[in-house]
Amino acid sequence: MAKDLNKVQLTGHLGADPEMRYTAQGSAVTTFRVASNRTWRDKDGNSHEETEWFRIVAWDKLGEICNNYLTKGTRVYIEGRLQTRKWTDRDGQERYTTEVIAQDMIILSAKGERGPVPDAEPVYDEPVDEPVRRTPPPPASPRPANNNSPAARPPANRAPARNQPQPLDDEDIPF
Repeated sequence: MAKDLNKVQLTGHLGADPEMRYTAQGSAVTTFRVASNRTWRDKDGNSHEETEWFRIVAWDKLGEICNNYLTKGTRVYIEGRLQTRKWTDRDGQERYTTEVIAQDMIILSAKGERGPVPDAEPVYDEPVDEPVRRTPPPPASPRPANNNSPAARPPANRAPARNQPQPLDDEDIPF
C-alpha cells in the first residue's frame, strides 16, 4: 500500500517577530507568520504579484531557535506539514485555523539583513487550545540527595534544565 504525504516547503519573509510561549506541560511553542510572494506575467505582458501568508508553529528546541534568531523581515526556508484545527472563538463561533507545523528552518538572510515585508499582513483571531505561559515553568523539584546510585546522579556534562537559557556552541547554531 502506498504511503500518504503531507509536506510543505516554503520560503518567504517574517511579517513580525516570533512569539514564544510555554504550554502548561513546559513545552516551548513559537508562532510567526511568513509572507511568500509569487510573480507572473499575464498574456498581455502585465506583471502581477500575489502574497500568501502562512502561520508557522515551531515546537520545543526548534521553537526556541526560531525565537532566538528570527526577526521581522528575515528571509527563511520552512519545511513541515499542514495541520488544520477547529476551535471555538469567544463568541461561540466555530473557526478553523490552518498552519504549518515546522520540522526544519533555515535562515536565508545574511546576518543582520532584513528583506521587504508586504504591508498587508492579515489579522486573524488566535485559537486558544490550552493555557500558555510566556515564561518557562518553574524547575522540577530536585532528586533526593540520599540515593547515590548512578541512575540518581546527573552526569557531569549534563545540559541545563529544559526550556532554560543555554549557551550555544557552534554546533548548535542552525546556519
